[in-house]
Amino acid sequence: MSNTGPFSEHGESQRTDALATAPAATTDKADSKTTRAGYPDMQGATRFPIKLPISVKSTSGESRTETENISANGVLFQMESDMPLGSAVSFTISLPAEVLGSESDVQVECRGRVVRSADEGHRKGIGVVIDEYRFDRR
Repeated sequence: MSNTGPFSEHGESQRTDALATAPAATTDKADSKTTRAGYPDMQGATRFPIKLPISVKSTSGESRTETENISANGVLFQMESDMPLGSAVSFTISLPAEVLGSESDVQVECRGRVVRSADEGHRKGIGVVIDEYRFDRR
């Protein structure tokens, strides 16, 4: 993986290119899975129901919430406001030192895109695929 781009100056950086060659939206009757608007079905990866503090920054502003679940492909969280599909989002996931067994907290700074937005009661469930991430040890 390349260590270039805006994150490489300040710490460890990783980039995932799983969506770089995403096919157009299709439905195959032989295959029960459907891709959405150019994004492959991201539910293939195992989801871990981990609740961690997350700070989300998008064009609509910044808010704090917690993760609902995390997978190798992305993260799901709830917000009061909607985020349009395909919109860019930056977010920071906080990993507490006591959970990691380390001396200090670790922040995972991520950049990604919204691939899911669904009503979940009075809030919106927002699914984001992670395109880039960087660990920031404090």
